[in-house]
Amino acid sequence: MTLLMILAAVFGGIALMVILGERFGKPMEAEQQAKYAKILPILVFVMLIAGLIKALV
Repeated sequence: MTLLMILAAVFGGIALMVILGERFGKPMEAEQQAKYAKILPILVFVMLIAGLIKALV
């Protein structure tokens, strides 16, 4: 029963974030999107390597 209440709270929070994000969020600028597109793959690669090292140790 507790698990169902936790899941309901999580889904309720996610639904609230989506609704508020759609209502008050603004589109991302092209320059900012290009900057994130360059940095994001590097960060994902670093996180994968960190996870691999953590799993091996």
